[in-house]
Amino acid sequence: MDTSDVKSLESLDRDEAVELLGSEQIGRLVYTRRALPAATPVNYVVRDGAVCFWTASAGTLAKAVHGAVVGFEVDRVDPETRTGWSVLVLGIAEVTTDPEELEIARVFGPQPWAPGRMEYLIRIPLAEVTGRRITPWFSFT
Repeated sequence: MDTSDVKSLESLDRDEAVELLGSEQIGRLVYTRRALPAATPVNYVVRDGAVCFWTASAGTLAKAVHGAVVGFEVDRVDPETRTGWSVLVLGIAEVTTDPEELEIARVFGPQPWAPGRMEYLIRIPLAEVTGRRITPWFSFT
C-alpha cells in the first residue's frame, strides 16, 4: 500500500457542514430522557439558522427538549467506498410559538413522515456546528 496519498479524516468548516446538513432530510435528535441519553430520528429542514422539525408528542419529546441543550446529528456513508461525512449541531432546543413561523412551517415544511398532528415545532439554533469527512485510506484497485 502506498501511504503517500493517505487521506482519512478531515474536519469540515462551518459553511460546508451547514450545507451538508441542509442536503439531507433525516437526522437524529440526541437529548436526555429520564436522565438517560436518547436519540430519536426525525425528518427536518434547515431554515433561518436553525434545524426545524415537528412533533405531536407533548408529553415526552417537546417537554424533554424545550430549553435543553441537545445534539442533532446527520450523516451519509458509503460502505462500498468506506467514505462519508457527519455533521453535529449543538444548541438549545426551543418549542416555537410564533404563529407566523408555525404557518411557514406548515406550508413549506418539514412535512412529518410519521403519522400524527403537526402540533409542536421544535427549533435548534445552529449555535455550534461541526463536521467531519472520511475519505478512503487505501486504493480499491
